[in-house]
Amino acid sequence: MKTIESTLAADLPAIRCEQVSFSYGEIPILSNVSFTIQPLDAVALVGPNGGGKSTLLKLLLGLLTPQSGTIQVLGVTPHQARPRIGYMPQHLQYDPSFPVSVMDVVLMGRVGSCGLGRYSAEDRRICRQSLAELAVDNLASRPFNSLSGGQRQRILIARALACEPEILLLDEPTANVDPGVEVQFFEILKALANRVTVLTVSHDLGFVSQLVSRVFCINRQVKIHPTSELTGEIIREMYGGDVHMVRHDHCCSERGHSQC
Repeated sequence: MKTIESTLAADLPAIRCEQVSFSYGEIPILSNVSFTIQPLDAVALVGPNGGGKSTLLKLLLGLLTPQSGTIQVLGVTPHQARPRIGYMPQHLQYDPSFPVSVMDVVLMGRVGSCGLGRYSAEDRRICRQSLAELAVDNLASRPFNSLSGGQRQRILIARALACEPEILLLDEPTANVDPGVEVQFFEILKALANRVTVLTVSHDLGFVSQLVSRVFCINRQVKIHPTSELTGEIIREMYGGDVHMVRHDHCCSERGHSQC
């Protein structure tokens, strides 16, 4: 994996947004958003549907341009930084009848590094390493469409890691996976956060509160809270109503719940 020594040496933030606003036509999505994320920070983006989480990810990836304000990623524009960002979408758009293997999917993460369009032995080594890190290297030759939801999520994270990123953007990494799989995901993402900057979009506050130090509450504007400050009042304000938080630091059995 690439290191972030150059970023740290220059004392640059991983991400800086200053007074960023964006609208779709006449519909305002983000208004005067400002924040800074330092290298090796682990933060979560939470908020109601339509609050601007996905739009913010697209702005950080350089897929959208703000109407006002500035964004710097790793000291350059989002478009310039894109090869240094690993992105895991919530859903992969593909034809399920197309015979693509797990390795084929992960190799997509090397597209920007494969020169004339042919994958090298080094590309394949890096992809096998990414699969091994997610504990799914035994699935490399399997058809992608034969996998379970949890396995597919791991493959998509492996694809994001295959570009050897300095920043990892994860959009709902635990969507459509079983609770037992979420525990495994927590351990994997916690390990990744030791060496790359991680932004995780999630509705599962119980999950992300164990993983990150700060929560960015996004609903047209951004309010930043340390995870220790998350209260029922803040959550109601964030989502516009009552929501349930589920703790993940317990064991489930026929006799009920207990600390693991």
